[in-house]
Amino acid sequence: MIFGFPLLSVAIWLPIFFGILVLATGNDRNAPLARILALAGAVLGFLVTLPLYAGFDKSTSAMQFIEFRDWIPHFNIHYHLGIDGISVLFILLNSFFTPLVVLAGWKVIEKRVAQYMAAFLIMSGIVNGVFAALDAMLFYVFWEAMLIPMFLIIGVWGGANRVYAAVKFFLYTLLGSLLMLIAFIYLYRESRGSFAILDYHALAIGMNAQIMIFIAFFMAFAVKVPMFPVHTWLPDAHVEAPTGGSVILAAIMLKVGAYGFLRFSMPIAPDASHELAWVIITLSLIAVVYIGLVALMQSDMKKLVAYSSISHMGFVTLGFFIFNAYGIEGGLLQMISHGFVSGALFLGIGVMYDRVHSRQIADYGGVAHKMPVFAAFFVLFAMANSGLPGTSGFVGEFMVIMGAIQVNFWYALLAASTLIFGAAYTLWMVKRVFFGAVTNEHVAHLTDITLREKLIFAVLAVCVLGMGLYPLPFAEMMHQSVTDLIVHVGHSKL
Repeated sequence: MIFGFPLLSVAIWLPIFFGILVLATGNDRNAPLARILALAGAVLGFLVTLPLYAGFDKSTSAMQFIEFRDWIPHFNIHYHLGIDGISVLFILLNSFFTPLVVLAGWKVIEKRVAQYMAAFLIMSGIVNGVFAALDAMLFYVFWEAMLIPMFLIIGVWGGANRVYAAVKFFLYTLLGSLLMLIAFIYLYRESRGSFAILDYHALAIGMNAQIMIFIAFFMAFAVKVPMFPVHTWLPDAHVEAPTGGSVILAAIMLKVGAYGFLRFSMPIAPDASHELAWVIITLSLIAVVYIGLVALMQSDMKKLVAYSSISHMGFVTLGFFIFNAYGIEGGLLQMISHGFVSGALFLGIGVMYDRVHSRQIADYGGVAHKMPVFAAFFVLFAMANSGLPGTSGFVGEFMVIMGAIQVNFWYALLAASTLIFGAAYTLWMVKRVFFGAVTNEHVAHLTDITLREKLIFAVLAVCVLGMGLYPLPFAEMMHQSVTDLIVHVGHSKL
């Protein structure tokens, strides 16, 4: 809290309150009011998170802005919130994207407008709850609650196969989460009746039990990242989701799984984390190399960027499980960068789909002739996706490669291949879509992006370039938390 003001609670419940308020506007006759309320709630939701950054003490890894209330005292379950240098960045990222998604759907969504906007606001609050929760059951409630608005966003406003994609997304993520619940119940007994996550970090657990706990957490978090081979739900979800759904899915929801490894798997089961690191590293490298090659084969722009996300998130999990500061900080920076870049790419694909009603690369060509401003923005984000120095996409990847080479040269070599594959599939798409002659009648009638769309892309461009040229504000926030996590987990045994 700052001066007794519960900032974290406000960051969670303010967007949810506005989401309910937007729902209360009713049917589409009140759509203009719903849009204005949604934007007001999203902007306020972002503004209340800014003091978390401004008032954060970077010199400590201790939890800050603590809030503690009894919730279900009979079972020792509490409303316990707090953030460290890792979680604060993702609360800011989540709250930052909510207004952009509301603006992106301003004109595009014409049916059930209030319900669409409310789903994103409610999900924004729930995701902030995931990153702020310090009680295991509170975390679990927020974790499962995330599924509901995203399930509805895909299932109601998605494409032709939206029901299949929504059910697949729901089942994959729910089944993994049930194993996490079993792990929490075991830890509750081991800690003599505590659901406090920080209490679990101090437990002395035997190796066999640690391995079982690690596997339970792995099943929950690997699906969410998603890691190979439990990644198959993501391309379907992205292709069928509306633009806003794809943006939040890529920019925010994938990060929740990777965050779980740092908050639960590594500090609670440190010995098992070392023992099974080779499994995570192997799966991560397969994602980087194999999924990068799969992305090269795609003819659908959304599917290409979806597979690109899986490849880039493989970089993140690789960085985490080489157990050094370069790797973990690089992985975290890559998560933030991937949020900016993939979110921007999906918004760009949405802009073209709204005008041409096709995601097929073959249906485009010469878009730069008709939409030069939009083409300039999209090419910038494509360069960042390829890891171009000077953009945010380079910083995290470079740090992970630096960390990997300290552990094993071959890890670094295979990881660095993403710079080649990333450039190949991204530039191939850009060349086919934006350059060359205009051969399609639909492309010939395109007009450049509106002022609203320029504003959205300009904000994201500033973030991508700002982080690429000056990553220190991000890195210094997480440094002490990462350093103490490495000390807690122990030095690499690889």
